[in-house]
Amino acid sequence: MSAPPLFRLVDERRVTESLCYAGPNLIPLRGDAEDMKAFSDKAMSTARRCSSLVGRAELVLPMWRRLESVWGTARDVREHQPLMALNSMPQCAIDPAVRPVRMEELDTYLVAAIDMFIGEVGVDPRMGDGGRGYRRRIASLIAAGRAWARFERGEVVFKAEVGSQSPAVGQIQGVWVHPEWRGHGLGTAGTAALAAAVVASGRIASLYVNGYNTVARATYARIGFEQVGTFATVLLD
Repeated sequence: MSAPPLFRLVDERRVTESLCYAGPNLIPLRGDAEDMKAFSDKAMSTARRCSSLVGRAELVLPMWRRLESVWGTARDVREHQPLMALNSMPQCAIDPAVRPVRMEELDTYLVAAIDMFIGEVGVDPRMGDGGRGYRRRIASLIAAGRAWARFERGEVVFKAEVGSQSPAVGQIQGVWVHPEWRGHGLGTAGTAALAAAVVASGRIASLYVNGYNTVARATYARIGFEQVGTFATVLLD
């Protein structure tokens, strides 16, 4: 969008602040119903550049109801995504073979990352620019020590990343297990390894999951994650 990456509305009468991030994703962070209406109108005033809306369900869904009339039907609307958090060490075993990915392993890791992205989002992240942008994104996560994996015979069998991070929270994303290795507990122990690293850094480990994904929800519950809110995601073409 042509609006600044971060824009804000302030209602001085109520001395409250509303906030919405407008970039590759549109993320309402704070505000009431009138604020969401104003953000939607701002978003509709220029050509759409975001690929999704994501955030707290009570903020995202009202915005989408207004935006849909102009932007058209979404590719997918995921209305119920439990937001989960862990602020202590995992309750299950940790996979000691899961470790930070090294930069020289980028190409191998990228194969798994692309497979995960297609399976989760339903589009190929290499579309448009041949994958250059996605490769840079993954490379930046590796350089920051936020991409973790288990390798077997030179192939990634488990991967996950800390996609975004603040001084207080690290958000885990992109959890994936190689199809031939599923059903052996790698997802639980691997995610626990990354969650333990986040907690050891002094942060809360956080993630969100599709409500219908009962297997993943059970996995995260075994690790010790508890639901602290509900997200929603609208995927756009």
